[in-house]
Amino acid sequence: MGRVKIAAGNWKMNKTAKEAVEFVQALKDKVAGADAEVVTGVPFVCIPSVKKAVEGSNIKVAAQNMHWEENGAFTGEVSGAMLADLEVNYVIIGHSERRQYFAETDETVNKKVHAAFKYGLKPIICVGESLTQREQGVTAELVRYQVKIALLGLSAEQVKEAVIAYEPIWAIGTGKTATSEQAQEVCAVIRKVIEELYGKDVADAIRILYGGSVKASNAAELFNMSDIDGGLVGGASLQVDEFDKIVNYNK
Repeated sequence: MGRVKIAAGNWKMNKTAKEAVEFVQALKDKVAGADAEVVTGVPFVCIPSVKKAVEGSNIKVAAQNMHWEENGAFTGEVSGAMLADLEVNYVIIGHSERRQYFAETDETVNKKVHAAFKYGLKPIICVGESLTQREQGVTAELVRYQVKIALLGLSAEQVKEAVIAYEPIWAIGTGKTATSEQAQEVCAVIRKVIEELYGKDVADAIRILYGGSVKASNAAELFNMSDIDGGLVGGASLQVDEFDKIVNYNK
């Protein structure tokens, strides 16, 4: 299949610019020979200094959110044009914390995905169910719906470039992790819905990550599942040695 694994860190609201630079400088040599693509999702204020610090390395930089409009009266927001100007590689869209605390919807996620592509940013699109939804047995239906709305209006070529992260909400920051089988099952559902919408070539090309208490001890088992192409890593991405082991899961 040739899909390159991704180890993407989501730092959330952690690290000053100085701390972020120290982190990536310590990480660079450790991950230089990694087979996986290395991505750090840093706070907006850290992007310029981190971009400078990772020059010449294989570490790519992601923003954690963006607005769908290019400019305007949206106090506190950051646009795709601004991120493109900083030469950001990826942008995380629709994380469950954004949905839960900041009223993001499937429709605003779709708008942001379109804006990301407009400005040459690769979106990492988050989907996933709550504990109640899993207990009610609607995980597959819900995730299929979220994926369909997120991708609405995109071309096949755009979908190939997108990344989808399956993040069961009940496993984020709780220490609970979906078993590798549970994660694989839902990632397979996601790949199947992509195939239904865009055909097998696109489904085989798109990379699907698992997120939710990924750590060094479970990365290899998760990443080696047939439909899991890496991880969106929260807390463990804030520790150099732990994130290094996740990136180099196969060594």
